[in-house]
Amino acid sequence: MDKKLVGVGLIGLILGVLIAGVYGWNAAPGIMMLEDECQYGFEESVDRFTQAVNDHGWKVSKVHDLKKTMNKFGKDVNRVKVLEICHPDHAYKVLAEDDERVVTSLMPCRVSIYEHSDGKVYASRLNSGLMGQMMDGIIPEVMADASADSEKMLESIL
Repeated sequence: MDKKLVGVGLIGLILGVLIAGVYGWNAAPGIMMLEDECQYGFEESVDRFTQAVNDHGWKVSKVHDLKKTMNKFGKDVNRVKVLEICHPDHAYKVLAEDDERVVTSLMPCRVSIYEHSDGKVYASRLNSGLMGQMMDGIIPEVMADASADSEKMLESIL
């Protein structure tokens, strides 16, 4: 085999790995965080999503009004509400086992509904189904199920 040909092949392989790595690094935020434009205004999106959460047997455990919080510090930002949502069956599968509790820092699930400066309203969330694929035990199944449920609930506003 020609050494020059092997050298060129090795350089090509290294360049390919580097290019794929740079692409993956740049694409990661768009893969791990999902954002979609809502078809309704801000308050209606929040209300419709909250109703969808309840209709699917989930609960909204807390709503963080970040505009209100920032106003307390003298800062003015566009409207943002982060809704913490939970389903006891999914939560139990994680909380019941010592080895599964590593993901409790991601609980409850969160969906953010916010306004851009142009007045358009968006919803964002962690791609928990994808994140779950990187884990062991029951976590991939629970996170995939929770992600699928969240996407169904989001259909009410997207």
